[in-house]
Amino acid sequence: MDKQPTPTEIKLLQKIRILEVAFDTGEHFALSCEYLRVFSPSAEVRGHGLSEGNLVFGKQDVNIVGIDPVGNYAVKLIFDDGHQTGIYSWKVLYELGINQTNNWQRYLERLATANSKHAPTK
Repeated sequence: MDKQPTPTEIKLLQKIRILEVAFDTGEHFALSCEYLRVFSPSAEVRGHGLSEGNLVFGKQDVNIVGIDPVGNYAVKLIFDDGHQTGIYSWKVLYELGINQTNNWQRYLERLATANSKHAPTK
């Protein structure tokens, strides 16, 4: 079984709403609080069996106000909008880092589609 990458450092830069995560692979990711919130591994966001999960709107200014360790395999991020049900395992954090560009692009596409569907018609 391949060893899962493990964080060597997790640092919250609250003023700029960034969570920096360094892994034992040498990789380092700067993940925005908004990105982490809209890609939360919680059932509320991921849905129950939905392929892409629920689309979360209006989180541009969300911040992380707490980071609680969960054993030695994950953290629970506490957001200032009250969301705190997602458990971010090391695997989830790593995958969010590795796939950040593609995930974010797809999220923006989904937002644009949703906004055009809800845009008022003339």
